[in-house]
Amino acid sequence: MTAQDQNTPEEPQGPLVALSGVSKAYGNVLALRDVSLDVHAGEVTCVLGDNGAGKSTLIKIIAGVHPHDSGTYTVAGTPVRHASPREALDHGIATVHQDLAVVPLMPVWRNFFLGSEPVKGRGPLRRLDVATMRATTRTALLRFGIDLRDVDQPIGTLSGGERQCVAIARAVHFGAQVLVLDEPTAALGVRQSGMVLRYVAAARDAGLGVVLITHNPHHAYLVGDRFVLLKRGAMAGSHLKKDITLDALTRQMSGGSELDELTHELSRTPAATGPVAATDPETTA
Repeated sequence: MTAQDQNTPEEPQGPLVALSGVSKAYGNVLALRDVSLDVHAGEVTCVLGDNGAGKSTLIKIIAGVHPHDSGTYTVAGTPVRHASPREALDHGIATVHQDLAVVPLMPVWRNFFLGSEPVKGRGPLRRLDVATMRATTRTALLRFGIDLRDVDQPIGTLSGGERQCVAIARAVHFGAQVLVLDEPTAALGVRQSGMVLRYVAAARDAGLGVVLITHNPHHAYLVGDRFVLLKRGAMAGSHLKKDITLDALTRQMSGGSELDELTHELSRTPAATGPVAATDPETTA
């Protein structure tokens, strides 16, 4: 190797996940049209849009629930066409849905390993390795900065923010390289939303590529590196954080000119700002 080779900087890695011109139709309904996005390691790609914008369809394609109809979907540069969420998970893509898919009455450690339970013993003596699951859950959560009172408590007793954080830590523990989060702060208050966003940032800093689906531009701008805006199934914009301000992002998501028209339509006219004066024939006589 020559000195020139030694001084040549390494080529930047490509995206972990890339969608290019992806479309999806359900019968005669075109739910997604020519959508593109990149997900890079150590970055958060935010997908923003109102209800009906196509966010749910996009999640289902990335997560392997539904295959795309056209366009390309690549993982680490290799074209894929996932037939199931298990295939997506095998490629390192974990999705945390809004309902979290937890069993509220089961303890935290049981939900942490749900579907991936370690066992010990053989034959009729084969049983769940409960001690390992408890210890591993506690260690994995602490490593992520989540200090629960007791991993034996039912997960349904945790707050919404805590449940989201457990789901994020679980995905990281089981080797996810890409983490897709479906509206993780939608039903949370300010404090719990802040808790979840901190763990989103922790996943990013751990080197994961994160896809954050949200309708809240303020939350997106706090942690996002890339922003993809959807409107009626099509892309309404794609920006890097350095190229757009929060005000501009909020304006684009809210409709821009449509919002101006609505503001003008709802504004009071001078004649309607006060009560209409009644005319009394006797006082005017």
